[in-house]
Amino acid sequence: MNGKYDRVRALVLGASISGEWAARLLLARGGRITLLDESEGTKLAEVAERVRTAGGDVLFGKRALPEGDYDICVASPAFALNHIWIRACQERNIPVISELELGACYWRGKMIAITGSKGKSSLVKFCSDTLNLAGLSASPAGNYGIPLCQLVMENPSLAWAVVEVSSFQMEHSPTFHPQIALLLNFQPDHLDRHADLEEYKGLKFRMFANMNGDDIALLPAGLEDEGLMNVQVPCLRFGDEKGNDWCYEPGAIAHRQDAIRMDIQGTWFDNEILGIAAAAGSAILLRAGVSKDVLVQGFKSFKPLSHRVQAIGTDSKGVMWVDDSKATSLTAMAAALKMVKKPVRLIAGGVLKEKDLKFLKDLLTQTTKKVYLIGQCAGEMEDAWASTVPCEIYGTIDRAVAAVAQEAQSYETVLLSPGTASFDQFSSYRERGERFTQLVRAVANL
Repeated sequence: MNGKYDRVRALVLGASISGEWAARLLLARGGRITLLDESEGTKLAEVAERVRTAGGDVLFGKRALPEGDYDICVASPAFALNHIWIRACQERNIPVISELELGACYWRGKMIAITGSKGKSSLVKFCSDTLNLAGLSASPAGNYGIPLCQLVMENPSLAWAVVEVSSFQMEHSPTFHPQIALLLNFQPDHLDRHADLEEYKGLKFRMFANMNGDDIALLPAGLEDEGLMNVQVPCLRFGDEKGNDWCYEPGAIAHRQDAIRMDIQGTWFDNEILGIAAAAGSAILLRAGVSKDVLVQGFKSFKPLSHRVQAIGTDSKGVMWVDDSKATSLTAMAAALKMVKKPVRLIAGGVLKEKDLKFLKDLLTQTTKKVYLIGQCAGEMEDAWASTVPCEIYGTIDRAVAAVAQEAQSYETVLLSPGTASFDQFSSYRERGERFTQLVRAVANL
C-alpha cells in the first residue's frame, strides 16, 4: 500500500457504486472530493447524502466540469475515452485513473486478477469461494463482487482480493499490478466502445504490464500475445489438449509436469466449456496455496451464479429447465448449447449485437430440436436458421415458455440462452432471467 493519493484534490466521475466508494476512500485519506454525475434522482440523492456526510462535495445534473485546480480524476468504467468530461480532463492536464487503480494502490493483501471476454464472474466466485474454503481469507472485487475501494475500507486485512477486470477499467489503470493474472479467453466484444479488435486486445493484455518474475500469468492455449507480454513474467498455458501446462479432459483436470490429476466428474465444470476455466482456476488456486484436496472439494461444492447456465429444475416429465439469460452474445449461446444435456429446445432473441448468425447453424443441427424466438431480432434469427432447425416466432418470453411447456418431451432440455441484449423487453438480463424462472415454476410446477 502507498499513500500516492493521500490529501489530493480530486474529481470523481459517476455516482455508481464504484464512484461512491472511490470518493469515500479518498475522503478517508484526507482528500477534498467533488463527485459528479450527469443524472439526478432519488437513488443518486442517497449517494449524495452519504458522500456529503463523509465530507465531500456533490454536483449532479451538470454538463461541464467545475473550475479550479485538481490533482486527479477518478472515472467510473461507464465513461468512455471520448466522453466530454474525460476530454476536458485531458485538456486541463488532470490525470485520469480508474476506481480499480485507486483501490489497488491502497490494497495491502495479494491480488488475483481475472479478465476475458466471457465467464469471468463465475471463475472469480469459484476462486474466492475455494480460497475461503482453504482458510485463506478472500473476497471477490472489481467488476464482479464489490468495488476494490470498498474492500480496502471494509476488509483491509484479507489475504486475497480476487478481482474481475474489464477492458473499460484498464483504460485508466497504469500501475495495476496483480500477483496472479489470468486472461480466460478472448473473443470480439465491446467494439462499440473500443476503436477496433487490436485496441480491445491491447487493453486485455495491459493487465499484465506491471508484473515481474515473481508473479505468474496464465493464458489460453493458442492465443498469441503479439509482444504484449513482459517476457520476464512466467506464463502458463491452459486448454483441453495435453501439451498445455494445465489441461481439461472429460471428468478431470491434469497438470502436464507434476502428475497432478483432479476428479471433477459430475460437477458444474465437467464439460468442454467450463472444464477449460476449471483448468485455469486450478493453476491459480494451487499457486495461491490451496491444497489439491480442498481444490477438489471446491469444485464439488461450487454453486454457479444466477442466470449463467443455471438449472432451475427437472419437471415431472423429466424435462430439465435451464436459465442462461446472461448469454448476451451468440458466442455465449454457443457455449451454453455445448454445456447442457441434449436435445435442446432453445428460447432465443432480443437485441442482437452481432451480424454473423450463420456460424451457429452446424451447432444448432447437432444440439437443438426447435428454436422459440422472441424479441426484436426474432425475424433475423428465423431467416438465418430456419433452413437448419425448426424455428417459430413467439414474440415474448411468456408465449415462448407456454409453447415449449406443451411441446417439450422427456429428457429434453429447455434452455433460455438468448444470445442478445435484453433491452427491447427488459431492463437487464437479470430481469429477463427472473421472469423466465417465474414462468417456468408456474408451468412446470417446480
